[in-house]
Amino acid sequence: MNRLRFRGWTRGDGPTALLFLAPSLLGFSLFYVIPFVLGVGYSFMNKPTGGVFVGFDNYKDLLLSSSFRRAVVNTLMFTGIGVPTLVAGSLILAILLNRRLWLRNSLQTAFVLPLVVPVASIVMIWQIFVDWNGTLNAWLHALGIPRIDWMNSNSSMMVLVLIYVWKNIGYNMILFLAGLQSIPQSYYETARIEGANGSRQLFSITFVYLTPTMFFVILISIINSFKIFRETYLLAGDYPFDRIYMMQHYMNNMFLSLDIPKLTAAATLMFGCILLLVSGMLAIDRRFQDHLE
Repeated sequence: MNRLRFRGWTRGDGPTALLFLAPSLLGFSLFYVIPFVLGVGYSFMNKPTGGVFVGFDNYKDLLLSSSFRRAVVNTLMFTGIGVPTLVAGSLILAILLNRRLWLRNSLQTAFVLPLVVPVASIVMIWQIFVDWNGTLNAWLHALGIPRIDWMNSNSSMMVLVLIYVWKNIGYNMILFLAGLQSIPQSYYETARIEGANGSRQLFSITFVYLTPTMFFVILISIINSFKIFRETYLLAGDYPFDRIYMMQHYMNNMFLSLDIPKLTAAATLMFGCILLLVSGMLAIDRRFQDHLE
């Protein structure tokens, strides 16, 4: 059977498709796959050139490093706070904008605009907003509340969460809107005929058939949460306040100090954790799809 499939593939459009895909596959292998494999190999060496195999010593040093542990805790905390907040907020907006509202198109455009704003402009806006002499502290001062150095206090994590949600909520909202509009209206009509109220329709129809979209949005949100480093770096520099010292800061500082073994070991651990998380969510999604069918 496998031999027949192979012959059918070679006689059809398979070779032509492979020919067109070859440049992309070559570029992906050259700039992503090969460097990643080399990086994993470097994580077991004491130095990248002329080094010797040291086993898991670099990983042990990472786990004993207080700065690495701080970066891991902060990254997990940011993801644990930011992703649920973003998913919940974008879902609520999508449900509201899925109805016939006044200025609906204008509201959708307003929420999507942060996606096209350059990172430098985003940083400038938030610097003006959270600076010691910025807009937020001016409002607090007018209310008789002392000024706060937002980026050098425990509130800095909340600032990053707000930036993350503000920038990504429009994209997630569009994904949820697409999922909501793919649910047949006949399901809701049948539920109303049978006497189901709005909350029953929401939990028994909307959330059930929106679950595949929910899994995808959560995955995208987790991936985007690791991109907050750009804004954090431009706002707070190489060594920010301890509360917002992330994994990307640690790896960036290891790169600046040319500590390649620790850098590649940290990157490998980070990749492994993301791979396990994504694989687990995809497995749950497949089981749910099979159950739904």
